Amino acid sequence: MNKTIIININGTVFHIEEDAYEILKNYMTDVKRHFINSADSHEITTDIENRIAEMFAETLANSERQVIVEQDVKTIIEQMGSVQDFENAENGEEGAPHYAYNNSGSRTLFRDPDDHLLGGVCAGLGNYFGVKTIWIRLAFAIAVAFFGTGIFLYIILWIVIPKAVTRADRMAMKGEKLNLQGFKNNLEEELKAVGNQFSSMHAGARPLVYKFRDFVSEFIYHLSVFFKGAGKVLIKIIGVAILLACIAGAIGLVAALATLTIWIDPGSHIFPFSVMTFEYANRLYIAGFFVAFIPLLFIFLLTLKAIFNTSGIDKNVGSVIFIGWLFAVGVTIFYGTKLAANFRDEASFNQTVNLAKPSKNIYYLKLNDVRYFTHDDSLRLDIKSKFKDMVITNANTYEDFRANNMSLRIEKSDVAQPVLVETYKAKGRNYEDALINARSTKYVFSQQDTLLTFDRYLQRLDNAPWRDQEIELTLKVPADALVVVDNSMNDFLRDVDIYQCRDINKKPDAPNASFIMTPNGLTCKVDTLVTAQKADTAKTIIQKK
Repeated sequence: MNKTIIININGTVFHIEEDAYEILKNYMTDVKRHFINSADSHEITTDIENRIAEMFAETLANSERQVIVEQDVKTIIEQMGSVQDFENAENGEEGAPHYAYNNSGSRTLFRDPDDHLLGGVCAGLGNYFGVKTIWIRLAFAIAVAFFGTGIFLYIILWIVIPKAVTRADRMAMKGEKLNLQGFKNNLEEELKAVGNQFSSMHAGARPLVYKFRDFVSEFIYHLSVFFKGAGKVLIKIIGVAILLACIAGAIGLVAALATLTIWIDPGSHIFPFSVMTFEYANRLYIAGFFVAFIPLLFIFLLTLKAIFNTSGIDKNVGSVIFIGWLFAVGVTIFYGTKLAANFRDEASFNQTVNLAKPSKNIYYLKLNDVRYFTHDDSLRLDIKSKFKDMVITNANTYEDFRANNMSLRIEKSDVAQPVLVETYKAKGRNYEDALINARSTKYVFSQQDTLLTFDRYLQRLDNAPWRDQEIELTLKVPADALVVVDNSMNDFLRDVDIYQCRDINKKPDAPNASFIMTPNGLTCKVDTLVTAQKADTAKTIIQKK
């Protein structure tokens, strides 16, 4: 049995055998004695103690032990170097171990707090890869031009990479050996750097604007050196990519303009064409085309001149094109403002439909799958000849703004007669215009005794432009009425969850769900048979226990 004691090394507690503690205490006494005459002896001995604590923690973790033994202390002393051998190496005695200072140790990625403009990321990467910091900063600056990639990458690395706080962190960042010689030489380098700073106090005391000026001039100098060399090839590659992008963009703009003005009519159900009107749609399309095309043209010509040294645009021609671009911008803003004004005010009106009282107090709610076509669409698709005696169904797609413009709420009626309240809403330039837009709609609803069929969306009449038209339906049924709702209605119902009701009744695959109209509103109809079976199952489980 060996006696163990508890020690605290700079805030970290270790269990150590008594013999091992004596060896460690003598070693640290020698270290403190050796550095007692140094300018910052307390800091360097604290760093050495921190390093020993880290090595102890790694040793215990690797060996899965809780107590430091004598062999652990001897191994760490061998790695750190004994003070006696270290002093013999400094005095140049023969036979002394060689502790030459070198940077051959493995490097750890840290942010450099001593050489930084923002967070020290570039300096840390430079130390890790052995590259000058200026080139890392240049790479980030170039990456900023590519959709701000450099900024996002720098922020991510700033968050992920830890900061070099201690002397051991800074030494590991530069690949310096974490032994006595390494700590000694690192301290001497710091003292030397401090001396150089004092000798250049005048330069260091200059205002920040001058320091920033010097950095910018140095950055531009290194940037020019880079561009004169391998950077020329990179610049040409980037330039060619810009030219190709401009050509592709111009072709896309021409194709888009042709599509908008020839093949797609205003009033289409596809956004943003659904908000346009015949009176100024083409003007807005053409103006928007020139707003985007002219800058592409300028970028193309400037890039062409920069790479291949071609002749630039004549000043007079350039002025005319610029004035034309300003005119196109003005036209776009003017009609864009007119377009936005069509959504300035809102209006609504109600319409009550008296429903026939069904033969039973049951209401089956279903979504209509029949698709309705306008007269123009019917002629274009030749519905009568190509789809004779066929019913075209309406797929549940969200291709336009009609898909979500219908909603249904189910409430209790105060009388025995069921009713359907239709609330039509729309927006417009003013209240009267909004009211006309709401009136220029049609909603298809049908009843066949107990079956109530609802259309998917509110239709706009006569290719009317989209002005946020919507319809809110309120179905009022008598108390104790049974309401069976098809699964297809779930996305259109308010305050009713079909899937939750099916789960309550243990029927997740059922095609519908049943509800009862109570004095407090619509409630899921619970299957008493399922509830009884569930209670019997629970009772059986309890009895078995």
